Amino acid sequence: MNSPAEDQILEGAREVIRREGAATAGIAEQLDESFLSAVSLLLNCRGKVVVAGSGTSGTVARRMAHLLSVCGTPAVFLHPMDALHGSLGAVSGADVVIAISKGGGSGELNDFARGAQKRGARVLSLTADADSALGRIADVSVQIVPAGQADPGGLIAMGSTLAVSAWGDALAVTLMRLSGYSWSQVLAAHPAGTVGRLTDIPEELPPLDASALSGRE
Repeated sequence: MNSPAEDQILEGAREVIRREGAATAGIAEQLDESFLSAVSLLLNCRGKVVVAGSGTSGTVARRMAHLLSVCGTPAVFLHPMDALHGSLGAVSGADVVIAISKGGGSGELNDFARGAQKRGARVLSLTADADSALGRIADVSVQIVPAGQADPGGLIAMGSTLAVSAWGDALAVTLMRLSGYSWSQVLAAHPAGTVGRLTDIPEELPPLDASALSGRE
């Protein structure tokens, strides 16, 4: 039997998880026209997707780039400060940049977004404030606002970054279904590890009609 102090510790930890779960689940109801515009932008991308962010948003950006690639949308992570020191040359006019920032005010990320646009790339911003500096820079701006007290003290980016990750997961799977990217293709991109050795291929995801997005971008 736990002591009252131990129960208090466990309940405090459970509350963190409950808040983060609520913050993530609430994003489902926020999917709107901006999500459709983001899907159309990436579906029509003729280059690569470059995902960028600083701090915790950078960690989320790296994860998002990986999972987009896994699901059939070629994507890479680029740190905005590295971009401002020469790696901006990796961005082409055929690319789409996904710039992630909760507040939308990270100077190096905003400078990178402007630089990418000068090279002809389109910019999709993911922020909690569509009217932020980054939101105003972007060609397509998506506002992701987690419900409740998602971040401890409103400062530590925990629940808010989980919410952005969930939004990105929804984007990756939606693009996979629209493009018809198959499980066989997923497995072929995993030559190392357990996934690449699977022989029992799952049933394909139900397709989505890409013509529904015609004229949106």
